[in-house]
Amino acid sequence: MLVWLAPVFVLGLVVFVHEFGHFLAAKAFGVYAPRFSIGFGPAIAKKRIGETEYRIGILPIGGYVRMASRLDETGAALEGGGELQPEGENLDPNQLVPFGSKPVPENRWFESKSLTARLIIMLAGVTMNVLLGLVINISLVKIYERAPTTRLNDVVAGKPAAAGGLQKGDSIVSVNDAPVNAWEDFVAVIKNSSGKAVSVGVLRGSLPVRVSVTPVADTVTDPNTGLTSREGRIGIAAGQSATTVGIGRAITDGGKATVDMATLVFTSLRRIVTRKTSVSELGGPILIATTSVQAARQGGSVLFYLISLLSVNLAVFNLLPVPILDGGQIVVQVVEAVRGQPLSDRARENVARIGLALILTLFVMVTFNDIKRIIVGAVSGHAS
Repeated sequence: MLVWLAPVFVLGLVVFVHEFGHFLAAKAFGVYAPRFSIGFGPAIAKKRIGETEYRIGILPIGGYVRMASRLDETGAALEGGGELQPEGENLDPNQLVPFGSKPVPENRWFESKSLTARLIIMLAGVTMNVLLGLVINISLVKIYERAPTTRLNDVVAGKPAAAGGLQKGDSIVSVNDAPVNAWEDFVAVIKNSSGKAVSVGVLRGSLPVRVSVTPVADTVTDPNTGLTSREGRIGIAAGQSATTVGIGRAITDGGKATVDMATLVFTSLRRIVTRKTSVSELGGPILIATTSVQAARQGGSVLFYLISLLSVNLAVFNLLPVPILDGGQIVVQVVEAVRGQPLSDRARENVARIGLALILTLFVMVTFNDIKRIIVGAVSGHAS
């Protein structure tokens, strides 16, 4: 059961939040949105509340908000836009199409709104994905992270700290005669002191002790940028407090984690474009599904971390200037505003086709990568 539930929950939540952002923004600006769908294809469940039909499609790999659009008929097949037509017979003359025979008023069309309103509607999806990632990251930090203390939890044998006389259980009280109030204060001095002797004052039980340690330079790689730097290290680990960090620290650390996730996506895309990373390393829906199952088995914190990571990934990916993605549609809206007139129906259709071809190509490529990983893993396991 977990094999099915975990992927549906992970992808469903990420997609729901994204589309709900578009939906809320559209409703706020008075755009008629007759359908909110999670999944594509025929509905396995649906219910109309007010002027909107909420449905779950048989293919849970995405979703869409259908917004009234008199100019974007091609979008009807892609993400729910397009010209609205009455559905069925004996329609209520007081209901708007497609549920009634009453035409959609011009002021309810997407194109009738200002450029600012349209851009906000387009950006609302990625904004909600970023907010989801941020809320999860802050919550994970608040629930699970413990503030480091100045009491040493470990001293690595053979490293400068052990050689200088530091011991497990020592509490650091000063560095170079300056008082140490937080673990970060001590680490900052050590980082910038490679090759230089540092005077460290500690309490060993109730006994004050002073030792001298000389940090050695170590190469550190930033996982987000791939850049390396040399920082001082002495081979120690801090203890952790019994209580969780405060809300201020949780917001700071959760925000940094969210920024790091987004930066990592941009870095990965740049490395692919510059051919420093092969497209064969990209994962697709099968990898996401299997990773979701593994994360669910490891516990709620790992599962929600994965949701946060995927949500931020979706936000960044959707901002790419590719037709049919939010970024591509934003470019179209800006171009039309600069031109002072909408693109022709033929131009819009061509743009949509190009975007769809690119997305389908990417989908086939990453799915092939997923299948290849499964086959290679099975063969390797059999051989071993």
